[in-house]
Formats: sequence, structure tokens, C-alpha cells
Amino acid sequence: MKTMWAPWRIEYILGEKEPGCVFCNALADDADYTLYRGRLSMVVMNKFPYINGHLLAAPRRHLSQLEELRDEEMTDLLATVRHCVTILKRVMKPDGFNVGLNLGRVAGAGIEEHLHFHVVPRWFGDVNALTVFGDVRVIPEHLQATRDNLKPHFRELEIAK
Repeated sequence: MKTMWAPWRIEYILGEKEPGCVFCNALADDADYTLYRGRLSMVVMNKFPYINGHLLAAPRRHLSQLEELRDEEMTDLLATVRHCVTILKRVMKPDGFNVGLNLGRVAGAGIEEHLHFHVVPRWFGDVNALTVFGDVRVIPEHLQATRDNLKPHFRELEIAK
């Protein structure tokens, strides 16, 4: 058996957990990894991503159930997911995407108190199966470098709205 080390995970395992809702906190301050704050929705980078460019699109309003979204919020949130895909295609040139949401802890929601979509770029030959089988992730680019590459494109989105 081969051992694969993922020392970056220790920061998450041992680190202090942020009090309150991570999405609401991302709205309240000038969080480093908040890429977009729209009128009804927002985009933050996943601090512990499956792969570079793993984004989280969420409604600004704190809610956990899909049926709690107003029609206007649903429309805006899905448009925001679409913008995430468009920007990631332009900047990172992935071969495909996993896009979805996990409703409830039993469905895999790590942050179940605030509804959010995962937008995960995928490339042929990426090794995301390691996450499932070995609790290891291969992240080729530093999170701050990914942020620096994506942030200007989300600023353009803010200006356009």
C-alpha cells in the first residue's frame, strides 16, 4: 500500500472553526475568498476545495431549504451559477463541470444551514477519485493564486449589474 500525504488538511482539522455561518460572515466582512456579492446572491471560493476553482454560489439570505427561495432569488442564484461556469471556462479552461447542491447532512451537506451550489471544474485526467478513496486532494495551484486569477472577472460581473 502506498501512502499519500495531505498535510494541508491539518489546518482544517485542527484549526479554529469560524463562529456563525461562513456565507453570512463572507458578506459581513471583506473576506479574501469572496469573489462576488450581488444583490441577491454571492460567490465564495471553497477554502478546502476538491480541485482548483471549486466555487460556492449561495443566496445572500440565510436559508437552508430550496423551497424557501423566492422566485427572484432562485433566478438570480442560477444566473450566478451560470456566471461561475462562464468565468471558469474563460480563465481555467476545464473540460467539464460538476454543479449541484447537497440538501441536508445525510446528502453530504457540510454547511447545511445555508443553501449553496458547488461549481467544480473538471479536467480529463484529474484525480478527484483520490478524495473518495484516499481522503487526498491534488490541488496544483495555491488558493490565493486561483483567487487572484478569478477575482477580476467577478468584479466585471459586479460592474455589469
